Amino acid sequence: MIESIKKILSVHELKEKIFFTLFMLIVCRVGAFIPVPGINSEEALKIFQFTAGGSQNLLQLASIFTGGAFSQMTVIALGVAPYITASIVMQMLVPLVPSIQREMKENSELAKRKMGKRTRVLTLGLALFQSFIYAKYAFHMNLSHPGIIVEPILHAQIFGVSWLFYSIAMVTMTTGTLFLMWIGEQITAKGIGNGVSMIIALGILSSFPSTLGSLLRGLNLDSQESGQLTFSSLIFLVSIFVIVIVGTILVIQGQRKIPLQYARRLSGREDAAASNAYIPLKLNYAGVIPVILASTLLMFPASIAKFLGQSDAVSGFASKLLPGSWIFTIAYVLLIIFFSYFWTSTQFHPEQIASDMKKNGAFIPGIKQGGPTQDYLQTTMNKITFAGSIFLAFIAVLPTLMGKALGIDSTITQFFGGTSLLILVGVVLDTTKQLESHLIMKRYDGFMKKGRISSGL
Repeated sequence: MIESIKKILSVHELKEKIFFTLFMLIVCRVGAFIPVPGINSEEALKIFQFTAGGSQNLLQLASIFTGGAFSQMTVIALGVAPYITASIVMQMLVPLVPSIQREMKENSELAKRKMGKRTRVLTLGLALFQSFIYAKYAFHMNLSHPGIIVEPILHAQIFGVSWLFYSIAMVTMTTGTLFLMWIGEQITAKGIGNGVSMIIALGILSSFPSTLGSLLRGLNLDSQESGQLTFSSLIFLVSIFVIVIVGTILVIQGQRKIPLQYARRLSGREDAAASNAYIPLKLNYAGVIPVILASTLLMFPASIAKFLGQSDAVSGFASKLLPGSWIFTIAYVLLIIFFSYFWTSTQFHPEQIASDMKKNGAFIPGIKQGGPTQDYLQTTMNKITFAGSIFLAFIAVLPTLMGKALGIDSTITQFFGGTSLLILVGVVLDTTKQLESHLIMKRYDGFMKKGRISSGL
C-alpha cells in the first residue's frame, strides 16, 4: 500500500487531481456546518431525531447521504438529491422522446450539452420545490417546538405567510444544492472519480463517528448490565458487513462475457485481438438507481405526511407503507426488480449492438446475425438482470432484517448494510479503476497484482 501511494504521488498530474478532489470535498463538508440563516441547528437536530424515531425512513436516509446536513437544516441540507433525481429523469426521457433520440444520433456532443442544461434547469426547479417543502415542515415543527426558527424572521409576514423565512430558506438551500452540483461537475472534470458519487460517499463516511458512538452506547460498556447490543451480535454484524462488501464487489464487477468471432480473415495482432473479443453484459447494469427510485416512491406518502401535516387520507395510506412492515418489504423488493428491468431496458439496446456486429462482420458462435443475435442478447440480459435485481433487493432490505434479528437501531444497520454500503463500494471501485488507468498510462504497475503491466512496454 505504501509503495502504491508513493507511485501515485510521483505522478504530478495524478497528485494534482487528488489534492483538487480533497480540497473540493473539504469545502463540501464546511457547508454541512453552516445553518440556514435564522435556524437553530441544535434544536432542529433534536426535533429531527424525535421525528425519525430510530426507524428507517426517507428522512433518515437523506440525513445519512448528506452527512447530517439534512437533520440540522444547513445550507446543503438537500445535498445532491435534486441533481440525482433530475439526471435520472432526463436519462429516462432519452429512449421515450423521439426528438431527443434524433439529437443524440445526429450530434451526440451537442445533445449531451443540451441534456446537461436541461438537467441543471430541472435541478433548480426540484431544489426550489424540495426546499419549500422542507421549510414548511420546519415551520410546522416550530409551532409545536418553538426555538427552531428565530422569532424576528417569522414576524415578517404578508397575508399571514412568513415570506422572509420561506425566501431565506428556499434561496439558501437551493443555492447550496447548485453549489454542490457545480463542485461535483468540477471533481468529475478536473479531479478523480465521479464528483456527485464522491460527495454522497463523503456524507455517508462522515456518519461513521456517530455510528461508532451508537455501537458503544449499545454495548453499554460503562455498566455491568447488558446493553442493547451484545458482543456476539456485534461479531455477527461485522461478519455480515464483510460478507456484504465481498458480495457487493463481486456483483458490481460481475459480467457475462458473450464470445465473438469475425467472418473476415484477420492477421497478426488483429487476429489475436479478435480471438479474445467478447461482449461484456454487466450483472448489475442499473447500479443503485432501482433502490433510489423504489425508496423514493414508497416513502413519499409518509414523508409528505410528516412535512405537510397529517391528514386522515394521507396518514391512513402512509401507515400501511411503514418501513419494516411486511407490505413495505414485499412492495420494496418488487419495485426494485421492476425498476432494474425498466432502467436496463431504457439503457441497453441489443438491436444497436446486433446492427454494429453485422456491419463489422462479427457474430456470436452458434447464433445467426441480425434478429436472432438481438433476441439472444435480450434474453441473456433479462436473465442476469434478474439475478442482479435480487441481490439489490436483498441488500436494500438487509438493514431491516438485521435490525429485527439483532434488535438494534436502524442507524447502525444502515451503515453496515443497505444502499449506503452499496454506494460506498461502488465509489471505491470506480475511483480505484481511475487511479489504475492513470498509473498504467505512466507505465506503472497498478494497485492490483492481477493484470500487472510491464514497464518495458
